[in-house]
Amino acid sequence: MTNMQKGLAEFIGTFWLVFGGCGSAVLAAAFPEVGIGLLGVALAFGLTVLTMAFAIGHISGCHLNPAVTLGLWAGGRFAARDIPLYIIAQTLGGIVAAAALYTIASGTASYDLVVNGLAANGVGAGSPGGYNMGAGIMAEVLLTGFFLWIIMGATDGRAPAGFAPIAIGLALTLIHLISIPVTNTSVNPARSTGPAIIVGGLALQQLWIFWVAPIFGALVGGFLYRAINAPAAPNN
Repeated sequence: MTNMQKGLAEFIGTFWLVFGGCGSAVLAAAFPEVGIGLLGVALAFGLTVLTMAFAIGHISGCHLNPAVTLGLWAGGRFAARDIPLYIIAQTLGGIVAAAALYTIASGTASYDLVVNGLAANGVGAGSPGGYNMGAGIMAEVLLTGFFLWIIMGATDGRAPAGFAPIAIGLALTLIHLISIPVTNTSVNPARSTGPAIIVGGLALQQLWIFWVAPIFGALVGGFLYRAINAPAAPNN
């Protein structure tokens, strides 16, 4: 595949992740009487990755996430020369998706950006459960690290063929079930950037957390998987 094809695939895939996941939170989670709630939002994020993995996995690998791209590089699965292309495409996809979601959400008089938000990530006053910065950073580091571990394991040549999208999608669902109350769940800098730019204020001020913590966790996860799965030295 050409770089243009890979970049467009990552743009479209990340758009789908942010639009579908954040859209479920903004448009459907609190809908009177039939709101999908936390479980529905978690499942929506997992479904975006699962569906896109089947749709574009053969084109770009379906990273949809700067932390995943860097984690796969750390794990020896991705070339450093392609990192800028992927991160730019993913970030732009997240921003455009957030803008599209805001346009749709604004189509009803009951929506207010300040009151309803755009599923932005945050800690402290920006955390759904009021969790402090330390708790938020720890959650993002740990969960992104495990996400990378699962991605690398599920896509390992020794893993059962054809099931990787299911394992990865379910992993992201579980991650959201754990951490929506803590940070509104990022584990993905591109997912955080789009809503933060539209919402501004505290979400934008805290955006650095959702770049640094997921990337650090992903690098650790990638390096660890690579180290543990390195070929054993022959016995003498």
